[in-house]
Amino acid sequence: MSTPATTSLCTWFVAACMSVGCQNDSTMLSCRSSTNRRRRLFSKCRAQLATSLVPRSSRIQGLISSFEPCHEYYSSQSVCSKDFLFGDNKAFGSIFRDVSRRKRIHSAPRSGEAVAVAVQPLMEDAIKKKPSTKHRRVVVTGMGVETSIGHDPDVFYNNLLEGVSGISEIEGFDCSNYPTKIAGEIKSFSTDGWVAPKLSKRMDKFMLYMLTAGKKALADSGVTEEIMDQMDKSKCGVLIGSAMGGMKVFNDAIEALRISYRKMNPFCVPFATTNMGSAMLAMDLGWMGPNYSISTACATSNFCILNAANHIIRGEADMMLSGGSDAVIIPIGLGGFVACRALSQRNNDPTKASRPWDNNRDGFVMGEGAGVLVLEELEHAKARGAKIYAEFLGGSFTSDAYHMTEPHPDGAGVILCIEKALAHSGVSREDVNYINAHATSTPAGDLKEYQALLHCFGQNKELRVNSTKSMIGHLLGAAGAVEAVAAVQAIRTGWIHPNINLDTPDERVDMNVLVGPKKERLKVKVALSNSFGFGGHNSSILFAPFQ
Repeated sequence: MSTPATTSLCTWFVAACMSVGCQNDSTMLSCRSSTNRRRRLFSKCRAQLATSLVPRSSRIQGLISSFEPCHEYYSSQSVCSKDFLFGDNKAFGSIFRDVSRRKRIHSAPRSGEAVAVAVQPLMEDAIKKKPSTKHRRVVVTGMGVETSIGHDPDVFYNNLLEGVSGISEIEGFDCSNYPTKIAGEIKSFSTDGWVAPKLSKRMDKFMLYMLTAGKKALADSGVTEEIMDQMDKSKCGVLIGSAMGGMKVFNDAIEALRISYRKMNPFCVPFATTNMGSAMLAMDLGWMGPNYSISTACATSNFCILNAANHIIRGEADMMLSGGSDAVIIPIGLGGFVACRALSQRNNDPTKASRPWDNNRDGFVMGEGAGVLVLEELEHAKARGAKIYAEFLGGSFTSDAYHMTEPHPDGAGVILCIEKALAHSGVSREDVNYINAHATSTPAGDLKEYQALLHCFGQNKELRVNSTKSMIGHLLGAAGAVEAVAAVQAIRTGWIHPNINLDTPDERVDMNVLVGPKKERLKVKVALSNSFGFGGHNSSILFAPFQ
């Protein structure tokens, strides 16, 4: 029996075929005279669709097994074992677990049934009708991080408040021949309980950071396996991006290719793409809602967070995992940014190297890690008794349309972005009293952003501005998400972290606006977080205490 989804798709396909046929077949006097042809096409279409709708488990396992490596690459077997994809963390079962043990409101497809069965009659109205978007507020109910100063949101933020620097000498490879030898490198990282060991050895670090931070965020939100079983997974999505993707996996594949293609990691192509982290996380959770990634250089995370929130506001999702991840502290990554002349060379004193707005700043310091927020529709969060950290108000994007790496001379793109974000969020300038700035410790970028902030908020005497990058460096595509966590933590705790290394402030900045070397008490009314990226990408997002 054909499902409604099959019938609809088939009808569309036949209509398309007939349309083309009617336009191109000169022997046909009228489309009305082609009844027999319609029937033949319709029957053929249905047969092909029935053949293509394979069971979900077969489809996923087939995808993985199709990348079975050559014998010369490694000798391990059973690539598609039950625990291949993800670890044994009890809060989240693998998609390969026997679905019969789960008690779902919408039961999973049984072995041998077509994937189209997932479109059940109870869901038809939701698919056919546009959901109401009135008063759909978005809140933050969970957070996860992987950084050089903490792998837990509270540890991470406490270290920020104490002014702890995560910048140190690079240990991952020999960089003695590079002019820059320091970074915000994660020294200790474990995937135990989160990602299966076999997969941990093959994945790029950016994916591992993403998966662990994503699962930690979900655990922090209080979503247990029992709660997951009650959720409508068609309205749960993953939107976590990366600026650079799996650069190491791809670089290793190129080196292997110099010997033979047989030596290449069979996962090098999928594991190098920026979308695969989100995809793998969605597979593990069984989430069938919006699932993709965005890559807009160092503005990636903010783009992902705002787009994820918009899916919720439009009624396309009730819960979204959103943020960013990057891991490019490797020879090609360091070398590339050195070639751009963008990095600090303060190798003799690593913890002092990242110094936004300081007169002696000499470039940014590379960092690595991931940040993930659980964004959730307010009523959905209330219904499951979730704790609410903050409310997401809105944001905006703009383009400088000026230069690949340099900011616009008069800050027009940044100013426009902030003003549009305020308008979108319904927030007045006077209400914004805390800004987590993009400030990367570059001579031009720090000052241009500061001037844009004064242009927009110069009359606000309560305004306080800081830069998380002074302690963890620049996490590229993950920067915005980690800084969003810092902004939410500021709202939760009533404390804002210091700007370390601001020893000799640039004479063009006002220390009455910038946070000093010590943490400060602040009752945050509205927090704004900026992220800007190569290519002139500007993004601003806003959070506020939930009321």
